[in-house]
Amino acid sequence: MVRGLLFVLLLIHASSSANGADEKEAPWLTLNGKAPAVVAREGFSGQFPEDTGMAFTIRTFDGMLLLCSVQLTMDNGAVCQPDVEISKSTNVQALHPNMSKTYNVNGKNVSGYFTIDYTMNDLVETMVGVQRIMTRSDAFDGYSIMPFEGERQFKMPLLWINVPYVQFFSEHKMNMEDFIRQVPLTSKHCLSSPEIGFLKAMSDRKLPAGLKLYFTFHGKDAIEPTTKKTYGSIASDLAALKPIVAGIVVPKDYIWPVDKSNYLVAQPTTLVTDAHKLGLEVYASGFANDNVLVYNYSYDPMAEYLNFISNGQFSVDGFITDFPPTATDAIMCFGPLPENRSKQGQPLIITRGGAYGVYAPSTDLAYKQAVDDGADVIDCSVQMSQDGVAFCMISPDLTTSTTAATIFVDRITDVKEIQEESGIFSFALSWDEIQTLQPQLSTPYEKSTGLKRNPLFRNKGKFVTLAQFLEFARSKSVTGILISLDNAPYLASKGLDLVTTVTAALTKAQYDKKSGPQVFIQSDDTSVLAKFKNFPSYKRILSIKEEISSVNKAAVEEIKKNADGVTLTRYSILPTNPQGFLTLETPIVETLHSANLTVFVSTLNNEYITLAFDYFADPTVEIATYTHTVGVDGFITEYPKTANRYQRNPCSDINRSYTILPAGPGSLLNETRSAPADPPKPALTVQDVVDPPLPEVAKPKDPASKQEQEASTSSSSVAAGLQSTAPAVAVAVALLCFLTAGHNWGS
Repeated sequence: MVRGLLFVLLLIHASSSANGADEKEAPWLTLNGKAPAVVAREGFSGQFPEDTGMAFTIRTFDGMLLLCSVQLTMDNGAVCQPDVEISKSTNVQALHPNMSKTYNVNGKNVSGYFTIDYTMNDLVETMVGVQRIMTRSDAFDGYSIMPFEGERQFKMPLLWINVPYVQFFSEHKMNMEDFIRQVPLTSKHCLSSPEIGFLKAMSDRKLPAGLKLYFTFHGKDAIEPTTKKTYGSIASDLAALKPIVAGIVVPKDYIWPVDKSNYLVAQPTTLVTDAHKLGLEVYASGFANDNVLVYNYSYDPMAEYLNFISNGQFSVDGFITDFPPTATDAIMCFGPLPENRSKQGQPLIITRGGAYGVYAPSTDLAYKQAVDDGADVIDCSVQMSQDGVAFCMISPDLTTSTTAATIFVDRITDVKEIQEESGIFSFALSWDEIQTLQPQLSTPYEKSTGLKRNPLFRNKGKFVTLAQFLEFARSKSVTGILISLDNAPYLASKGLDLVTTVTAALTKAQYDKKSGPQVFIQSDDTSVLAKFKNFPSYKRILSIKEEISSVNKAAVEEIKKNADGVTLTRYSILPTNPQGFLTLETPIVETLHSANLTVFVSTLNNEYITLAFDYFADPTVEIATYTHTVGVDGFITEYPKTANRYQRNPCSDINRSYTILPAGPGSLLNETRSAPADPPKPALTVQDVVDPPLPEVAKPKDPASKQEQEASTSSSSVAAGLQSTAPAVAVAVALLCFLTAGHNWGS
């Protein structure tokens, strides 16, 4: 337990102020004008099993409260547990498989295991806490659950006591009011309940000066046990609560509703401002970094917190959250402070497909959004059409980012030189055919997890040629452009000269001059990079897509012959064990830096499923880690806005009294019961770096006539012929729409 306390205190910064000591205190739109409070729901429940010793060791700053929901036991003791039914949060079912019971709880029959059937000793001494949310790690299961014994147990003065089942316990001859009256309450405690009768009874007794009562709202259609009214109807008459409580706790959608498509409605409700006019504080609940956030937040939990405290209209008075570090960082580092602070010595923010987290990759909308979101370097992975048009697309397989699979199903083929899976490849379609397609915003993990990106805009945007991309980048005065060239040898066999095409486009757009954006040429082929030696203003980047653990000296020297830097995968720099915890940082970045090579890391995303557990499901912590722990020169990301927000806030300064601390690789792993790391990945050797010379570009073949193409299509099979009608119609309709809508870059 002591070890756990030490590592949490090391990982999560402590401060004496919730406003940040280095900044002039900014005005807050809370009821009292001070910074919002942070309440850790059942402890740090986003990382550790609720109400265990580990969950209650967290402390971020002196104003944070720990919330314990009190459940009574059969011997008139009490424990902290999120619910009176404990099968999901403890191992009770494994210990007592045949003791399940059914009780009526607030008007509904609930089956399971209940605290009233066990003594406090049963719960504390024989049972342990388990993580009840499947997307969270079970590596911390096994710590004892917490008895409720007030300050003496928690050794922390700020305790939020939540009392959720007063009527249920009363029906079983247990008096929660009498129990709470025996608790040595102080002015530094808070007391909440979803039952008005209990709060009224407590308000009628003499309470310590300064102790606050809060009414907790449930879903709008749920019934409040005392009044038998819905919580939604009670919310419409907040004045009736004023004589009883100091404030209210409401689910976040009471404040900012969400529509059926999982987008925020245009404007928040007036609940916070109405409550403030009555002198009532408002705490918002339901915050967790690993929730399926509404699409407006682009899977960035920091954006969600800021929407409730820095929207220009109001600020909630506090958050009740499973991830208190992120809420704390939002308040202490961002809040009402401006985000237009200048960057100083920060890594480059480099896009992958533009703002791919918001719009279909490599489209005009994705690039415009990336510039608006503060990207330093925008990228174009150059693909070639059958007739030699160079355009931007993250993959030559058009099934990943376009609607090709619905139109050109007859063009599916295998190209093992590029990928193992079958696909519809750009070099098999003419540019005119490609322009009949629509962009498609999807991700590799959408099918397995259901996490979509901005689905209302799934097919918005237009494809961009390399020439259009270069013109756009120059007009926006970005710091640089990253041009990626892969598969050049295979394209050469098809009569397509990728290197010459890109070189000519850059020269025509005058990017070979020293003025203007910095040009980064990236490829996984050293022979491609060698072709750009005669352009001293370009920076050449070798992309190493395989996971490695080190780079030997000979390989470093070989890299330097053709490259100025290297792009590495995240796991080559900070590997994880099979359970998703960081192990130890590899020496790769230090080795490459000592050879004066630039290091980029790829690819950083916001979705919590892509993050090691050490980052607390917060992409900002990962960015801080690669910035300060690792010291990369740039990160390639599909969400440039998140990185830009971090870099332009005062807490990106690691020397500040309060800062967003990076993760400590291996620190959490030492506290888990998880498996050790996998064997190290192989080292990068000279053989891995040296590529054969590029082949001569094959003489292009005459394209097949329309009649030959139709004959080839019809000869495949009768079934394929029957299916071809729909794609043909779709092509015609799509082409008509395309011609009608226009296809200018700026439109």
